[in-house]
Amino acid sequence: MIKITLPDGSVREFEQGITALDIAKSISEGLARNVLSAEVNGEVIDATRSINSDATVKLLTWSDSEGKKTLWHSSAHLLAEALEALYPGIKFGIGPPIENGFYYDVDPGGRSISSEDLPAIEAKMKELAKQKNPYLRKEMAKADAIAYFTDKNDEYKIELLNDLEDGTITFYQQGDFVDLCRGPHIPDTGFIKAIKLMNVAGAYWRGDEKNKQLTRIYGITFPKSSELTEYLELLEEAKKRDHRKLGKELELFMFSEKVGQGLPMWLPKGTALRERLTDYLKKAQAATGYVQVITPHIAHKDLYVTSGHYDKYGADSFQPIRTPNEGEEFFLKPMNCPHHCEIYKNKPHSYKDLPIRLAEFGTVYRYEQSGELHGLTRVRGFTQDDAHIFCRPDQVKDEFLKVIDLVFMIFKALDFKDFTAQISLRDPENKAKYIGSDENWEKAESAIIEAAQERNLSTVIELGEAAFYGPKLDFMVKDAIGRRWQLGTIQVDYNLPERFQLEYMGADNQKHRPVMIHRAPFGSMERFVAVLIEHCAGNFPLWLTPEQAVILPISEKYNDYAKKVLEVLKNYDIRAAIDDRDERAGKKIRDAEISKTPYMLIVGEKEEQSDSVSVRKHGEGDLGEMTLELFAKQVQNEVDAQINAN
Repeated sequence: MIKITLPDGSVREFEQGITALDIAKSISEGLARNVLSAEVNGEVIDATRSINSDATVKLLTWSDSEGKKTLWHSSAHLLAEALEALYPGIKFGIGPPIENGFYYDVDPGGRSISSEDLPAIEAKMKELAKQKNPYLRKEMAKADAIAYFTDKNDEYKIELLNDLEDGTITFYQQGDFVDLCRGPHIPDTGFIKAIKLMNVAGAYWRGDEKNKQLTRIYGITFPKSSELTEYLELLEEAKKRDHRKLGKELELFMFSEKVGQGLPMWLPKGTALRERLTDYLKKAQAATGYVQVITPHIAHKDLYVTSGHYDKYGADSFQPIRTPNEGEEFFLKPMNCPHHCEIYKNKPHSYKDLPIRLAEFGTVYRYEQSGELHGLTRVRGFTQDDAHIFCRPDQVKDEFLKVIDLVFMIFKALDFKDFTAQISLRDPENKAKYIGSDENWEKAESAIIEAAQERNLSTVIELGEAAFYGPKLDFMVKDAIGRRWQLGTIQVDYNLPERFQLEYMGADNQKHRPVMIHRAPFGSMERFVAVLIEHCAGNFPLWLTPEQAVILPISEKYNDYAKKVLEVLKNYDIRAAIDDRDERAGKKIRDAEISKTPYMLIVGEKEEQSDSVSVRKHGEGDLGEMTLELFAKQVQNEVDAQINAN
């Protein structure tokens, strides 16, 4: 007999070899019908695998993120099975679960698979799902595995196998389809009730442009048909909110092929919005002891060799800039932190000087693959609201807490109410990915965990998601339609101060290393604005929107009065414009609604005589006639309520 500890702390005894699915059945048949996989002693495995010793077991269902991943990973195999049936001889790359659904990279062998083919593939998947074929796991020797895929003439699987060690190789089979895979998978295909293949794209094998381009098929599945319906409705809403579409309609930003892919240019209205965000944060930073610095857009290669960025990110950087001096190389900066280390090192510091908080809205450059670029959310040049705090070890937690409070303030002012904090720690099984001593990592990770607990943050811990130089706290924000975005990050770093040999003179008259805190509440201006556009569907908070009001004269006779109104509003610091086109008032109102201008001020004979405006609010309609003083007061009260929401 073995002892199984469940999440509620209860302990049950079962015969050795019990499966998680059997454990679920012992609780209730209803639960068993919903179990997709299981977490056994921290490892996610098939719900049908034997458990042979005492263990802590969590049954994973659709409500668990790992449960969703299991269903979607299994659905990728179902897609591959359907493709093999419809396209004999097709070869397979990889088919992982992703944030929403899954994909499979395939080589159709000279044939073409387009979006027009998706309904037939989908139908085949549904047919196979109804067969309720179990996902069967089998361990295999490396030589046998290579022989299997050699017979199938599948060079992609052979290449993957060559990267694996003998004794670690597993295959999964459902129906007639067999795939190299470490799992886990759902018990059988019958758990997949609703299927939608979303689109087809090109993808280079292993993400390398030098390799062959494969066909990538994206899909999503659900355990209930109603959930697919809800998801497709959500997608339609997301299309309406797409920041690329709204950015163009609202004249916020643009891209140009001549300038280069992934290099956004901000138009006047977008620039006004972005600068307002920048000014808001600069003001908050100045009040909490930050000082602004400016660093160059390029730096000598040696800077990034010292910081470690060259080793870790050199392959993802733009090509080096070579000068006329032989062997001299510069790089477009991928990070601001090495520059700030050099600024700190510019003069000696005492323990009394710390903390030193250096802030910069610094533009950085990274060569993202062209297929991964996406509007403002994935670009090659972006500006971080970066700051680096150099402090004593005894100041780390207090400084970390202050940064959390700053993030709270920003989220509240921009109406991001639903968020969790992801504590990203080092992968204990692969420490070679990181720099620095175990001792420093343990201290840094403890500081983050304690600070998060002190602020009562809703947190999740993710192993292996830390930066290469230190652990971090990432804020995962849910937008208005329930999508999760990573916005804002705080990182504790004991390593860069060592690499740059940063020092301060302690109270004991000895030299000590400062601790470095990296923080960017927005993350990047580009990504933050993209998420903000989609969160509020372009209806920006009144304090932030580029134009708070548009003045609409009902005919050209009232243009002079409209100009007078504009001047009065300027005196109240209200951002406004005049629509003096030779158009009917109804069309001007419709256009103002489409442009999402918060207030429309209609002026005609009556308003001119009474020194007033007739006010319409976007999405709400008429608010009636107001004096300019009363309107200005209403705007100011709304702005104050938004900014002071914290």
